[in-house]
Amino acid sequence: MSTLTALTALTALAVPSAVPQAVAAAGTAPSATSHPTPHAGWHWRLKDSGSTARFRGLAAVSRSTAWVAGTSGTVLRTHDGGKHWTDISPPGAGALEFRDIEALDARRAVILAIGEGAASRVFRTDDAGATWTESFRNTDPRAFYDCLTFFDRRHGIALSDPVDGKYRILSTGDGGRSWRVLPSDGMPPAQDGEAAFAASGQCLVSSGSHDAWIATGGAATARVLHTADRGRTWSVSEAPLPAGDPARGVFALAFRDRTHGLAVGGDYRPDQPSPHAAALSDDAGTSWTATPAPPQAYRSGVAWLPHSRRLALAVGPSGSDRTLDGGRTWQPFDNGSYDTVDCSPDLGCWAAGERGRIARLEP
Repeated sequence: MSTLTALTALTALAVPSAVPQAVAAAGTAPSATSHPTPHAGWHWRLKDSGSTARFRGLAAVSRSTAWVAGTSGTVLRTHDGGKHWTDISPPGAGALEFRDIEALDARRAVILAIGEGAASRVFRTDDAGATWTESFRNTDPRAFYDCLTFFDRRHGIALSDPVDGKYRILSTGDGGRSWRVLPSDGMPPAQDGEAAFAASGQCLVSSGSHDAWIATGGAATARVLHTADRGRTWSVSEAPLPAGDPARGVFALAFRDRTHGLAVGGDYRPDQPSPHAAALSDDAGTSWTATPAPPQAYRSGVAWLPHSRRLALAVGPSGSDRTLDGGRTWQPFDNGSYDTVDCSPDLGCWAAGERGRIARLEP
Protein backbone atom coordinates (compact mmCIF):
# COMPACT_ATOMS: atom_id res chain seq x y z
CA MET A 1 0.00 0.00 0.00
CA SER A 2 1.38 3.43 -0.92
CA THR A 3 1.86 6.09 1.72
CA LEU A 4 -0.93 8.16 0.23
CA THR A 5 -3.31 5.21 0.17
CA ALA A 6 -2.45 4.28 3.74
CA LEU A 7 -3.01 7.79 5.01
CA THR A 8 -6.27 8.09 3.11
CA ALA A 9 -7.42 4.93 4.83
CA LEU A 10 -6.72 6.61 8.16
CA THR A 11 -9.50 9.12 7.48
CA ALA A 12 -11.93 6.62 8.93
CA LEU A 13 -9.90 6.53 12.12
CA ALA A 14 -9.23 10.25 12.55
CA VAL A 15 -12.68 11.41 13.63
CA PRO A 16 -13.58 14.65 15.45
CA SER A 17 -13.84 14.62 19.24
CA ALA A 18 -17.57 15.29 19.05
CA VAL A 19 -18.21 11.89 17.50
CA PRO A 20 -19.40 9.34 20.07
CA GLN A 21 -16.76 6.90 21.27
CA ALA A 22 -18.77 4.01 19.91
CA VAL A 23 -18.41 5.41 16.40
CA ALA A 24 -14.68 6.00 16.90
CA ALA A 25 -14.23 2.47 18.20
CA ALA A 26 -15.99 1.08 15.16
CA GLY A 27 -13.52 2.92 12.93
CA THR A 28 -16.19 4.73 10.92
CA ALA A 29 -16.09 8.44 10.23
CA PRO A 30 -19.09 10.73 9.73
CA SER A 31 -20.09 11.63 6.19
CA ALA A 32 -18.75 15.14 6.63
CA THR A 33 -16.12 16.52 8.97
CA SER A 34 -14.85 20.03 9.67
CA HIS A 35 -11.39 18.76 10.61
CA PRO A 36 -8.76 18.08 7.94
CA THR A 37 -6.92 14.77 8.16
CA PRO A 38 -3.14 14.88 7.60
CA HIS A 39 -2.03 12.79 4.63
CA ALA A 40 1.14 12.09 2.68
CA GLY A 41 1.33 15.59 1.23
CA TRP A 42 1.33 17.29 4.62
CA HIS A 43 4.52 18.76 6.08
CA TRP A 44 5.73 21.12 8.79
CA ARG A 45 5.05 24.70 7.78
CA LEU A 46 7.27 27.11 9.71
CA LYS A 47 5.70 30.05 11.52
CA ASP A 48 7.54 33.27 12.29
CA SER A 49 7.79 33.31 16.08
CA GLY A 50 9.91 36.45 16.23
CA SER A 51 12.09 34.73 18.84
CA THR A 52 15.47 33.02 18.99
CA ALA A 53 14.67 30.98 22.11
CA ARG A 54 14.80 27.19 22.08
CA PHE A 55 11.31 25.88 22.73
CA ARG A 56 11.14 22.47 24.38
CA GLY A 57 7.76 23.13 26.03
CA LEU A 58 4.70 23.00 23.75
CA ALA A 59 0.95 22.82 24.34
CA ALA A 60 -1.43 22.49 21.38
CA VAL A 61 -4.94 23.67 22.27
CA SER A 62 -6.31 23.71 18.72
CA ARG A 63 -5.31 24.42 15.14
CA SER A 64 -5.51 28.11 16.01
CA THR A 65 -4.21 28.26 19.60
CA ALA A 66 -0.87 26.99 20.91
CA TRP A 67 1.60 27.85 23.67
CA VAL A 68 5.40 27.40 23.69
CA ALA A 69 7.91 27.78 26.52
CA GLY A 70 11.68 27.84 26.35
CA THR A 71 15.03 29.38 27.16
CA SER A 72 15.55 32.78 28.80
CA GLY A 73 12.16 32.50 30.51
CA THR A 74 10.35 32.85 27.17
CA VAL A 75 6.66 31.99 26.74
CA LEU A 76 4.75 32.71 23.51
CA ARG A 77 1.11 32.17 22.54
CA THR A 78 -0.79 32.29 19.25
CA HIS A 79 -4.54 32.42 18.71
CA ASP A 80 -4.55 32.73 14.91
CA GLY A 81 -2.80 29.58 13.75
CA GLY A 82 0.72 30.93 14.14
CA LYS A 83 0.36 34.10 12.06
CA HIS A 84 1.13 36.18 15.13
CA TRP A 85 2.81 35.27 18.42
CA THR A 86 2.42 37.23 21.63
CA ASP A 87 5.30 37.31 24.10
CA ILE A 88 3.66 36.51 27.43
CA SER A 89 6.81 35.67 29.38
CA PRO A 90 6.47 36.01 33.16
CA PRO A 91 8.14 39.21 34.40
CA GLY A 92 11.59 38.65 35.88
CA ALA A 93 11.90 35.11 34.53
CA GLY A 94 14.76 35.79 32.12
CA ALA A 95 17.20 33.55 33.97
CA LEU A 96 14.84 30.55 34.02
CA GLU A 97 14.75 27.59 31.63
CA PHE A 98 11.17 26.63 30.81
CA ARG A 99 10.99 23.02 29.55
CA ASP A 100 7.32 22.10 29.88
CA ILE A 101 3.96 23.82 29.52
CA GLU A 102 0.52 22.30 29.99
CA ALA A 103 -2.52 24.21 28.71
CA LEU A 104 -5.70 23.56 30.68
CA ASP A 105 -7.62 25.46 28.00
CA ALA A 106 -7.12 28.47 25.71
CA ARG A 107 -6.59 30.87 28.64
CA ARG A 108 -5.22 28.76 31.49
CA ALA A 109 -1.78 27.17 31.48
CA VAL A 110 0.94 25.93 33.83
CA ILE A 111 4.66 26.14 33.04
CA LEU A 112 7.68 24.41 34.58
CA ALA A 113 11.17 25.85 34.92
CA ILE A 114 13.93 23.26 35.41
CA GLY A 115 17.13 23.28 37.39
CA GLU A 116 18.68 22.53 40.74
CA GLY A 117 17.20 23.98 43.88
CA ALA A 118 15.24 27.19 43.47
CA ALA A 119 15.68 27.15 39.68
CA SER A 120 12.86 24.57 39.55
CA ARG A 121 9.61 26.55 39.66
CA VAL A 122 6.00 26.36 38.53
CA PHE A 123 3.91 29.28 37.26
CA ARG A 124 0.21 29.47 36.39
CA THR A 125 -1.92 31.89 34.37
CA ASP A 126 -5.70 32.28 34.17
CA ASP A 127 -5.78 35.11 31.63
CA ALA A 128 -3.84 33.85 28.60
CA GLY A 129 -0.51 34.97 30.05
CA ALA A 130 -1.41 38.58 30.86
CA THR A 131 -0.43 37.78 34.45
CA TRP A 132 1.39 34.85 36.05
CA THR A 133 1.50 33.52 39.60
CA GLU A 134 4.44 31.52 40.92
CA SER A 135 2.80 28.56 42.64
CA PHE A 136 5.86 26.46 43.50
CA ARG A 137 9.55 27.09 44.11
CA ASN A 138 11.76 24.13 44.96
CA THR A 139 13.64 24.50 48.24
CA ASP A 140 15.50 21.17 48.19
CA PRO A 141 18.94 21.55 46.53
CA ARG A 142 18.92 17.82 45.74
CA ALA A 143 15.76 18.03 43.61
CA PHE A 144 15.70 18.85 39.89
CA TYR A 145 12.25 18.96 38.27
CA ASP A 146 11.99 17.86 34.63
CA CYS A 147 8.37 17.54 33.44
CA LEU A 148 4.74 17.91 34.47
CA THR A 149 1.40 16.54 33.29
CA PHE A 150 -2.29 17.01 34.07
CA PHE A 151 -4.98 14.33 34.30
CA ASP A 152 -7.74 16.95 34.09
CA ARG A 153 -8.06 20.67 34.79
CA ARG A 154 -7.54 20.17 38.53
CA HIS A 155 -5.24 17.19 39.06
CA GLY A 156 -1.64 17.07 37.94
CA ILE A 157 1.83 15.90 38.91
CA ALA A 158 5.41 17.04 38.31
CA LEU A 159 8.55 14.91 38.27
CA SER A 160 11.95 15.44 39.87
CA ASP A 161 15.07 13.39 39.30
CA PRO A 162 15.80 10.95 42.14
CA VAL A 163 16.24 12.27 45.66
CA ASP A 164 17.52 9.76 48.22
CA GLY A 165 17.42 7.08 45.51
CA LYS A 166 13.82 7.59 44.34
CA TYR A 167 12.06 9.83 41.84
CA ARG A 168 10.17 12.62 43.56
CA ILE A 169 6.57 13.42 42.63
CA LEU A 170 4.88 16.78 43.17
CA SER A 171 1.08 16.82 43.14
CA THR A 172 -1.68 19.39 42.69
CA GLY A 173 -5.44 19.08 43.10
CA ASP A 174 -6.40 22.66 42.32
CA GLY A 175 -5.15 23.20 38.79
CA GLY A 176 -1.58 24.07 39.73
CA ARG A 177 -2.38 26.78 42.28
CA SER A 178 -0.70 24.78 45.06
CA TRP A 179 1.60 21.74 45.19
CA ARG A 180 2.76 19.12 47.67
CA VAL A 181 5.44 16.43 47.57
CA LEU A 182 3.95 12.93 47.62
CA PRO A 183 5.37 10.21 49.92
CA SER A 184 8.01 8.08 48.21
CA ASP A 185 6.90 4.76 49.72
CA GLY A 186 5.25 3.62 46.48
CA MET A 187 8.16 4.57 44.21
CA PRO A 188 10.64 1.86 43.12
CA PRO A 189 14.35 2.55 43.69
CA ALA A 190 16.15 4.37 40.89
CA GLN A 191 19.15 2.85 39.17
CA ASP A 192 22.60 4.33 39.67
CA GLY A 193 22.87 7.37 37.43
CA GLU A 194 19.24 7.19 36.34
CA ALA A 195 17.33 10.39 35.57
CA ALA A 196 14.66 11.85 33.34
CA PHE A 197 15.47 13.97 30.29
CA ALA A 198 13.93 17.45 30.21
CA ALA A 199 14.15 17.46 26.43
CA SER A 200 10.56 17.90 25.25
CA GLY A 201 8.18 18.06 28.19
CA GLN A 202 7.34 14.40 27.54
CA CYS A 203 9.37 12.54 30.16
CA LEU A 204 6.16 12.49 32.23
CA VAL A 205 2.87 11.94 30.40
CA SER A 206 -0.67 10.91 31.34
CA SER A 207 -3.78 9.39 29.80
CA GLY A 208 -7.19 9.45 31.39
CA SER A 209 -7.93 10.47 34.96
CA HIS A 210 -5.38 8.38 36.91
CA ASP A 211 -2.63 6.89 34.70
CA ALA A 212 0.80 8.41 34.11
CA TRP A 213 4.20 7.22 32.89
CA ILE A 214 7.83 8.29 33.46
CA ALA A 215 10.57 7.91 30.83
CA THR A 216 14.07 7.30 32.17
CA GLY A 217 17.64 7.07 30.94
CA GLY A 218 21.25 7.60 31.89
CA ALA A 219 21.63 4.22 33.58
CA ALA A 220 22.39 0.61 32.69
CA THR A 221 18.83 0.03 31.47
CA ALA A 222 16.26 2.38 29.94
CA ARG A 223 12.99 2.09 31.87
CA VAL A 224 9.39 3.26 32.00
CA LEU A 225 7.52 3.71 35.27
CA HIS A 226 3.70 3.59 35.46
CA THR A 227 1.18 4.79 38.02
CA ALA A 228 -2.55 4.06 38.02
CA ASP A 229 -3.32 6.22 41.07
CA ARG A 230 -2.02 9.69 40.15
CA GLY A 231 1.49 9.13 41.40
CA ARG A 232 1.07 7.41 44.75
CA THR A 233 2.37 3.99 43.66
CA TRP A 234 4.47 3.00 40.65
CA SER A 235 5.46 -0.13 38.76
CA VAL A 236 8.53 -0.32 36.52
CA SER A 237 9.47 -2.07 33.27
CA GLU A 238 12.52 -2.17 31.04
CA ALA A 239 12.43 -0.55 27.60
CA PRO A 240 14.55 -1.82 24.65
CA LEU A 241 16.08 1.58 23.85
CA PRO A 242 19.78 2.53 23.98
CA ALA A 243 21.15 2.66 27.54
CA GLY A 244 24.39 2.33 29.48
CA ASP A 245 25.44 5.97 29.09
CA PRO A 246 24.28 9.31 30.59
CA ALA A 247 23.26 10.46 27.08
CA ARG A 248 21.04 7.46 26.29
CA GLY A 249 17.58 6.32 27.22
CA VAL A 250 13.87 6.98 26.74
CA PHE A 251 13.35 10.69 26.12
CA ALA A 252 9.63 10.89 25.38
CA LEU A 253 6.41 8.92 25.76
CA ALA A 254 2.93 9.17 24.26
CA PHE A 255 -0.19 7.15 25.14
CA ARG A 256 -3.31 7.33 22.97
CA ASP A 257 -5.27 5.64 25.78
CA ARG A 258 -4.25 3.93 29.01
CA THR A 259 -3.13 0.83 27.09
CA HIS A 260 -1.29 1.80 23.90
CA GLY A 261 1.98 3.70 24.23
CA LEU A 262 4.98 4.81 22.21
CA ALA A 263 8.50 5.47 23.47
CA VAL A 264 11.27 7.29 21.59
CA GLY A 265 14.80 8.31 22.44
CA GLY A 266 18.29 7.04 21.75
CA ASP A 267 21.59 8.88 22.19
CA TYR A 268 21.20 12.64 21.99
CA ARG A 269 24.82 13.27 20.96
CA PRO A 270 24.81 14.17 17.24
CA ASP A 271 27.94 12.13 16.51
CA GLN A 272 26.52 8.94 18.01
CA PRO A 273 24.16 6.48 16.29
CA SER A 274 20.78 5.66 17.83
CA PRO A 275 19.69 2.20 16.75
CA HIS A 276 16.47 0.92 18.29
CA ALA A 277 15.32 4.47 19.01
CA ALA A 278 11.65 3.54 19.46
CA ALA A 279 9.45 0.98 21.18
CA LEU A 280 5.74 0.33 21.70
CA SER A 281 3.48 -1.13 24.37
CA ASP A 282 -0.05 -2.50 24.23
CA ASP A 283 -0.41 -3.34 27.94
CA ALA A 284 -0.21 0.06 29.68
CA GLY A 285 3.57 -0.02 29.72
CA THR A 286 3.92 -3.33 31.54
CA SER A 287 6.09 -4.53 28.66
CA TRP A 288 7.76 -2.85 25.69
CA THR A 289 8.62 -4.21 22.24
CA ALA A 290 11.36 -2.80 20.05
CA THR A 291 10.01 -1.18 16.90
CA PRO A 292 10.91 -3.31 13.83
CA ALA A 293 11.64 -0.21 11.72
CA PRO A 294 12.47 2.68 14.07
CA PRO A 295 13.47 6.24 13.22
CA GLN A 296 17.04 6.32 11.96
CA ALA A 297 18.23 8.80 14.58
CA TYR A 298 17.62 10.08 18.10
CA ARG A 299 14.11 11.42 18.66
CA SER A 300 13.12 13.64 21.58
CA GLY A 301 9.36 14.06 21.06
CA VAL A 302 6.41 11.91 20.04
CA ALA A 303 2.64 12.39 19.70
CA TRP A 304 -0.36 10.39 18.54
CA LEU A 305 -2.72 11.97 16.06
CA PRO A 306 -5.93 12.30 18.09
CA HIS A 307 -8.72 9.82 17.33
CA SER A 308 -6.34 7.62 15.34
CA ARG A 309 -5.27 4.11 16.23
CA ARG A 310 -2.30 4.11 13.85
CA LEU A 311 -0.91 7.55 13.03
CA ALA A 312 1.75 9.23 15.17
CA LEU A 313 4.62 11.69 14.75
CA ALA A 314 8.15 11.74 16.17
CA VAL A 315 10.59 14.66 16.08
CA GLY A 316 14.23 15.34 16.88
CA PRO A 317 17.08 17.69 16.00
CA SER A 318 17.82 15.80 12.77
CA GLY A 319 14.25 15.43 11.45
CA SER A 320 10.73 14.09 11.82
CA ASP A 321 9.10 10.72 11.18
CA ARG A 322 5.55 9.41 10.90
CA THR A 323 4.11 5.98 11.56
CA LEU A 324 1.02 4.65 9.81
CA ASP A 325 0.80 1.38 11.73
CA GLY A 326 0.77 2.32 15.39
CA GLY A 327 4.51 2.64 15.84
CA ARG A 328 5.75 -0.56 14.19
CA THR A 329 7.42 1.18 11.28
CA TRP A 330 8.52 4.80 10.95
CA GLN A 331 9.22 6.82 7.78
CA PRO A 332 10.99 10.20 7.63
CA PHE A 333 9.02 13.12 6.18
CA ASP A 334 10.95 16.25 7.20
CA ASN A 335 14.60 17.04 7.95
CA GLY A 336 14.06 20.20 10.02
CA SER A 337 15.19 20.45 13.64
CA TYR A 338 12.45 20.13 16.29
CA ASP A 339 12.55 19.10 19.95
CA THR A 340 8.90 18.56 20.77
CA VAL A 341 5.54 17.84 19.14
CA ASP A 342 1.92 18.01 20.30
CA CYS A 343 -1.49 17.52 18.67
CA SER A 344 -4.85 19.00 19.65
CA PRO A 345 -8.26 17.26 19.54
CA ASP A 346 -9.16 19.06 16.27
CA LEU A 347 -6.05 17.53 14.63
CA GLY A 348 -3.89 20.61 15.00
CA CYS A 349 -0.33 19.25 15.21
CA TRP A 350 2.48 21.59 16.21
CA ALA A 351 6.26 21.23 16.60
CA ALA A 352 8.85 23.49 18.22
CA GLY A 353 12.60 23.60 18.73
CA GLU A 354 15.81 25.58 18.49
CA ARG A 355 16.29 29.17 17.28
CA GLY A 356 12.62 30.01 17.71
CA ARG A 357 11.41 27.30 15.32
CA ILE A 358 7.67 26.65 15.53
CA ALA A 359 5.68 24.84 12.85
CA ARG A 360 2.21 23.46 12.20
CA LEU A 361 1.39 20.39 10.11
CA GLU A 362 -0.28 21.62 6.93
CA PRO A 363 -0.86 20.68 3.26
